Amino acid sequence: MSAPDTRVPRVDSHQHFWRYDPQEYGWIDERMSALKRDFLPADLEPQMGAVGFDACVAVQARQTLEETAWLLELADRNPFVAGVVGWVDLCAPDVRAQLERFARHPRLVGVRHIVQGEPDDRFLLRPEFGRGIEALEEFDLAYDILVYPRHLPVATEFVRSFPRQRFVLDHLAKPEIARGEIRDWSRGLRALAAEPNVLAKLSGLVTEADWTHWTAGQMRPYLDAAFECFGPSRLMIGSDWPVCTLAGDYGRTMQVVTAYLEGRPVAERAAVLGGNAREFWKLEVKERSRCSTM
Repeated sequence: MSAPDTRVPRVDSHQHFWRYDPQEYGWIDERMSALKRDFLPADLEPQMGAVGFDACVAVQARQTLEETAWLLELADRNPFVAGVVGWVDLCAPDVRAQLERFARHPRLVGVRHIVQGEPDDRFLLRPEFGRGIEALEEFDLAYDILVYPRHLPVATEFVRSFPRQRFVLDHLAKPEIARGEIRDWSRGLRALAAEPNVLAKLSGLVTEADWTHWTAGQMRPYLDAAFECFGPSRLMIGSDWPVCTLAGDYGRTMQVVTAYLEGRPVAERAAVLGGNAREFWKLEVKERSRCSTM
């Protein structure tokens, strides 16, 4: 990277913390046994510092109010956790009361529901869920869209119903990189990106590829499509740590995007590596010394 980039704070837009409990994290199967332990800020911060990232956004992994409160406590104790995307029950009649409990905290920046795990492929269009999204707008909170490629048409219909709401697509909707499938996914991505209130995270790609044999070159067509659809002003880098460690360590994962950006204008690199995240979530991020690994 050229010298001007080093003066711009960098933000990892998507990672997770947890204290592992087999009952709470049933989705972590034997193939993912490396994730069956605690992952906490002290584990992540040195890895971020080693590759020049200043801050991160912690995203919920459990659908409980207790986890939202816990993530906000972690953010209080760890200044590099600049934002939290938590969970509230958006379908609940008392969703506004749940939001009022957390929205006063300055580091709550958004809400996510694990829609990819819902048996109803049209879950996003449920009226009660829509009422919860309307409440997010009142509290100036963004919403993270977590879906698979097959959900993209529904996601597009969904966001069109809320033109004033800020949305961000997680993991580019998890394209099937291991299978080399790109045509249907890119068509759905283009339709969603046509909605101006949607951004996307360049995250989670390595775990959609072959975990042991992937190359950065295999990611390039998907990154090309993302830049074509969203442009550099609506994309943000993310690690999906610690899930990414199933396929590569933190540094190698982040290098997929940082290397892809080499040769692009300085302003574009700065936007994708941190500027877009800071603006989208209104984050307060302070640059730290690049030689520090604390």
